[in-house]
Amino acid sequence: MSLFASTRVVIVLIFAFAFAMALALILPASSPEGQTISSQTSSLGLERAHAHNDYEHPRPLFDALDHGFKSVEADIWLVDGELIIAHDPEDVPQAVQEGRTLESLYLEPLRQTVEQNGGSVYPGDPDYFTLLIDIKSDAVPTYRALHEELEGYEQMLTTFGPRGVRDGAVTAIVSGNRPRELMQEQRVRYAAYDGRLSDLGVATDQTFVPLISDNWTRNFTWRGDGPMPRKEREKLRDIVATAHSHGQRVRFWETPEVSPQREAVWQELLAARVDYINTDHLEELERFLLENDPDRTVPYVSWNR
Repeated sequence: MSLFASTRVVIVLIFAFAFAMALALILPASSPEGQTISSQTSSLGLERAHAHNDYEHPRPLFDALDHGFKSVEADIWLVDGELIIAHDPEDVPQAVQEGRTLESLYLEPLRQTVEQNGGSVYPGDPDYFTLLIDIKSDAVPTYRALHEELEGYEQMLTTFGPRGVRDGAVTAIVSGNRPRELMQEQRVRYAAYDGRLSDLGVATDQTFVPLISDNWTRNFTWRGDGPMPRKEREKLRDIVATAHSHGQRVRFWETPEVSPQREAVWQELLAARVDYINTDHLEELERFLLENDPDRTVPYVSWNR
């Protein structure tokens, strides 16, 4: 081979190596099972955004992260010692067959994301990400299995113990079938308790009940048509004010999901400073918050110190 040809080969190899290194820098990090963490995670996230039944999206967790959501919801069933992700009993056999577990869809991907992003779900985010875990099967055995599984991820989780709260990148909150007495008796917990409006102003220990959630349709008649009745607007704002006075966050499920009623209710929730807006429509809520929430990266309340 001539000297000229050899030199040309070397130059080609150098350019190929440089191109490969550039691709490695600009492509998003890989996650389990071929998922990717998009460039959206470079932001601090949208504090008001909650992904209802997040696992029903094509890419559980990662679709929510792509849209900047700071809270996701996962339903679990205890099946032969495994915590299976599914909504209804008839969905469980297929979920078992597909290996759709809390660990594979949420805990392990969150652990890797926190590790990649320097200790938080979104790089540089000082506030926790919420993993709302809705227990669908029997409360006590399912929670015991959940507690054991969460213990393996305690380094990234907010922990509740005798010395108070140790803030973590992810705060797990148990909803659905909640074994209240068992959780209250625990010396150390890796999850908090999702309260209801019946707990408002009663169960005021933020370290046990940091969140108050309830069904919108059972508490308000307004569905987004026309202006919100004055008494219902006052009721909503009183609920939020009471919860916030105890350092507790507020969420409603069963809010409208069809436009324009959906956006009308979202406007009232945002004006009342409701902490989480519940939706199945990730892109639409992301756009709404980017356009309407001036403090979208700042939580209304955090842990009392």
